[in-house]
Amino acid sequence: MSMTVARPGEVRHNYLNAGDTVLSWLLTTDHKRIAILYLVSVTFFFMVGGLLAALIRLELLTPQGDLMTSENYNRVFTMHGVVMIFLFLIPAIPAVLGNFLVPLMVGARDLAFPRLNLASWYLYMAGGLIATWAMVRGGVDTGWTFYPPYSSSYSTSQVTLTIIGAFIIGFSSIATGINFIVTVHKMRAPGLTWFRLPLFIWAHYATSVIIVLGTPVVAITLLLVVVERVFRLGIFDPALGGDPILFQHLFWFYSHPAVYIMILPAMGVISEVVACFSRKRVFGYHFVAFSSIAIAVIGFLVWGHHMFTTGQSVYAGMAFSLLSFLVAVPSAVKVFNWTATMYKGTIDLRAPMLYVMGFLGLFVIGGLTGLFLASLATDIHLQDTYFVVAHFHYIMVGGTIFGYLAGLHFWWPKMTGRMYPEGIAKLAALIIFAGFNLTFLPQFVLGFLGMPRRYHWYPEEWQMLHVMSSAGAALLGLGYILPMFYLLWSLRNGALAGPNPWGATGLEWKTDSPPITHNFEETPIVTEEPYAYDNHHQHEEVASGTGTGTTETRDSV
Repeated sequence: MSMTVARPGEVRHNYLNAGDTVLSWLLTTDHKRIAILYLVSVTFFFMVGGLLAALIRLELLTPQGDLMTSENYNRVFTMHGVVMIFLFLIPAIPAVLGNFLVPLMVGARDLAFPRLNLASWYLYMAGGLIATWAMVRGGVDTGWTFYPPYSSSYSTSQVTLTIIGAFIIGFSSIATGINFIVTVHKMRAPGLTWFRLPLFIWAHYATSVIIVLGTPVVAITLLLVVVERVFRLGIFDPALGGDPILFQHLFWFYSHPAVYIMILPAMGVISEVVACFSRKRVFGYHFVAFSSIAIAVIGFLVWGHHMFTTGQSVYAGMAFSLLSFLVAVPSAVKVFNWTATMYKGTIDLRAPMLYVMGFLGLFVIGGLTGLFLASLATDIHLQDTYFVVAHFHYIMVGGTIFGYLAGLHFWWPKMTGRMYPEGIAKLAALIIFAGFNLTFLPQFVLGFLGMPRRYHWYPEEWQMLHVMSSAGAALLGLGYILPMFYLLWSLRNGALAGPNPWGATGLEWKTDSPPITHNFEETPIVTEEPYAYDNHHQHEEVASGTGTGTTETRDSV
């Protein structure tokens, strides 16, 4: 299929210059503009969550708990969890990269329901602002899991307001998931069969299935907490005749699959970047594709490993332990297949690929340490310690954020038409990797030694490990700030990217950078298998480091 780039002297409207009033952006139904709205929004909430994390690490520099009271510390770590999970980690890749790329990758002009897509952003903002308002009014102190009966009967913090915010955000996720599912089923370009789809699409399809099936469960569960809190109906509070363990079953039935809502889209990003910068087809494409579906299915069967210490049946614990080990298999398939893809490949260590390397290392550590928590014997000792905190962050932060940053750097030239400075981008990737490990590796040791999570007083002999962790958090913060500056700088000063600066395969690289408003001049027809790097000479098109702007692309941007 031929490129749809502009010819010399031709000025073609792209989604950025098709109308630049604030109202045109707020009322847009263009999936690309909605992705940019999400990008700005999730960046804002990431900064809020990061500031709360900084307060936590400042508090833990000393063992006396002398920066905040116990009540304020509870509110800070709770709001950190709520903001990071519901407002950043879950929506970041699907809402930003998924919104921008799914129609482009399947050869469509837009998502199936453009107005629903815009409504999903407004729901996200409404829920986020309500949660922020709850934080301004004093925050919530229950932990991000909202465990009753404390949350439903005894807490005097802003539980109801925060849950309402999370409830509304859930509808935003459901709308996005439905949009992706229908788009993939109904709007693929001619010739784009299921096994010609990019693995990014497979990952987002599996994620959307989890969202649509799981989010209503947690939404109703949280709503029941509010009902018990407001109307004093006995649902979860034993004093009212309720069962608090029922809440845990309902909550974790969604919240463990929610881990895969966060990590599966990142896995889709990794597949695209590994193939491009290894100049090879993805090894075992069908296995990687079906492993996404397997993760989505098995992920709904493992929630009980969060409840080994709740008094559930030993036999149920054994079953959940076995299933928890089983869900690691499709994740391992992906890691081995990515490694095999890179084997004897022509590796190009650009910034996106450095983030991929970081992802692989951190995700493997997070996955292997998860097996300790999936085993009944070791989980009894490690439950509710800093070992859980470290494991969770290696998967969610080390996995999701590294995947998000890899994807943002990989598709930034497509989104904006500009290249970023490669040297400082590589430096940022290395700083983030070093800062992350310095932050969270000591927490594995703390957890093994018995340091409970959510405590801000601790024995003096653990102070050095906490100081190391806080120093790592400062380095990590610096690494996160750098991309904000150089990516914004690139919008005005970056070299023109051209339609395909990486020499990548995929329909999104067959149109202008940034894409024209309706994506393609003509409906693309797909005639080849995905990742057909061995059929082309894309390596000749790869940017020399600053971009490949040509006369044609200069006129089109």
